Amino acid sequence: MAKQNLTLDSYVNIIDELKNKIFKPIYFLTGDETYYIDKISDYIADNVLTAEEKAFNQTIIYGKDISIADVINSARRFPMMSNYQVIIVKEAQNIKNLADLEIYLKTPQPSTILVICHKPKSDGKAKSDRLTKVTNLAKQKGVFFESKKLYDYQIPDWIINYLKQKNIKIDLVAANLLNEYLGNDLSKISHELEKLIITLPPDNKQITSQNIEQNIGISKDFNRFELTKALGEKNVLKANRIVDYFAHNASANPFVLTVSAIHQYFVKIFRLHFLKDKSRENIARELGVNPFFTAEYETAAKKYDPKKCIDIFALLRDYDMRSKGVNNNSTDHGELLRELVFKILH
Repeated sequence: MAKQNLTLDSYVNIIDELKNKIFKPIYFLTGDETYYIDKISDYIADNVLTAEEKAFNQTIIYGKDISIADVINSARRFPMMSNYQVIIVKEAQNIKNLADLEIYLKTPQPSTILVICHKPKSDGKAKSDRLTKVTNLAKQKGVFFESKKLYDYQIPDWIINYLKQKNIKIDLVAANLLNEYLGNDLSKISHELEKLIITLPPDNKQITSQNIEQNIGISKDFNRFELTKALGEKNVLKANRIVDYFAHNASANPFVLTVSAIHQYFVKIFRLHFLKDKSRENIARELGVNPFFTAEYETAAKKYDPKKCIDIFALLRDYDMRSKGVNNNSTDHGELLRELVFKILH
């Protein structure tokens, strides 16, 4: 959980300073998790200046519309009838020669609060290397914040903590159900959680799997999380019921995502066989799962030895290729999944 805590702790510290009117001349916000970048920039936009001051002293601009010279010239202006001016640059990764911001950051204007929202593209590492001097100066002169994506196994705890701050409870199974279908995009998850909160009766402070099914459309009984669990238990009846549901609801349950979920599940089972330390805590740490679910993987490992896991990996590769038309002219995805699950279980 270290990555989550590091990002969250940094975020909380920045917001606490802003609440205490401790402002820095530069906030360089970057990373592949946009949720916290947006939260910090939105807080600055909403709270640093009064409504009257914003009219003349707050500017929000987008990287695709400006040059780095525009940013520097704006930042060097003085505020009008205010102690500060706020300049928020969104999508700053689209600014050509962003590295030239180094020129301004050597002597930033104390009365300017410059917020750079930098969301790296797919080639972000190469670009971040070119921004080394800028990021180092941001650390010296103000705030440098890097928001990293959480791993999937960290998301359920994030959901639990998010709701806890709002005095709402959710059990781990329901949190995993949300994670299964929403992935690890925190902005998307928080949006869905807010929708769920609105649907709760005034006297109800608990989100359940039933709430999720009724309001988001995720079945609490027929989902990839329950399918892998049924496979791990070798529960033939349950697995076939879920597969049948998937076959009749193919658009909501893409074959490729189901195969990926099964593959990830059996990779964990395979790895478990070779762990020397099979304590609950070590299994959770090495497999990247919540300790609550370690018993499930231990049970599955007793039913699937390493050789069977290797056979399953081969099956998954074969059926993934067949789903893409290789050696398959007519079998639909629903029937392919039925065949695949049958072979895994037998």
